[in-house]
Amino acid sequence: MKILDGRKVSNQIKEEIAIEVDQMKERGEKVPHLAAVLVGNDGASLTYVGSKVRSCKKIGFESTLIHLPEDTSEETLLQQVANLNANDDIDGYIVQLPLPKHIDEQKVLMAVHPDKDVDGFHPTNFGKMALDMESFIPATPFGIMELLRRYEVDTEGKHTVVIGRSHIVGRPISILMSQKGKAANATVTLTHSRTKDIKSMTLQADIIVSALGVPNFLKADMVKKDVVVIDVGITRVPDETRERGYYITGDVDFEAVKEKASYITPVPGGVGPMTIAMLLKNTLLARERHKQKNA
Repeated sequence: MKILDGRKVSNQIKEEIAIEVDQMKERGEKVPHLAAVLVGNDGASLTYVGSKVRSCKKIGFESTLIHLPEDTSEETLLQQVANLNANDDIDGYIVQLPLPKHIDEQKVLMAVHPDKDVDGFHPTNFGKMALDMESFIPATPFGIMELLRRYEVDTEGKHTVVIGRSHIVGRPISILMSQKGKAANATVTLTHSRTKDIKSMTLQADIIVSALGVPNFLKADMVKKDVVVIDVGITRVPDETRERGYYITGDVDFEAVKEKASYITPVPGGVGPMTIAMLLKNTLLARERHKQKNA
């Protein structure tokens, strides 16, 4: 069994990006600038955005955090999005989800200009990705693909079962792994909450990508020997015995499943760090595109 170490690979990617940024500086070019919009004080979102800002600083990116109060109106948020679209200094930006319930997430995401949509959520980017055209790939699926590539996990002709059909992870990873290319060429089955007898499908799987958000959902009796397991789930489980008052766990019963797996991602330290690394990669791509457009 090998651990697919997202922390290690994400640090490699950041180092590679940092070298490119140093070369930009030597040529007197503008370095990439990533902005993040955060509405409210959701604990997980604050942690995630804080990590993005620190990562930007580490690799030499410019970064801007726009932190708005919980009661910010939809109109005010849309104005912030319009301002970022019009700001030539900003290469890419994200609107951190989830948003407060009084704001229409879809409306806000649709307002983000596709050329600055480094999260890859806009229909223009999603559609281009599905058609195998150049686009911003959603950061988490992008990170999974990169992890598989760098560990040279054999995916060609393999049966991949994806658990979860969200637009952020499940659906895009099912498309990417079925396309032609490295870490792809798989036969993909997409399962979800209405799928009957998921266990019968996961037992057939050579590769399982679980993005369900249900702690310890995937048990050892649901997988076959030498399966590759990608655990995307991140759930905060309350635990008063811990200093923070909670612990982080994934969708997979890690200790039991690892005994049968050939490769497995841990939680934390697997897919999570890769998501941030690929967001930075998308921002670098956005900077390059803007430079070409203005050349």
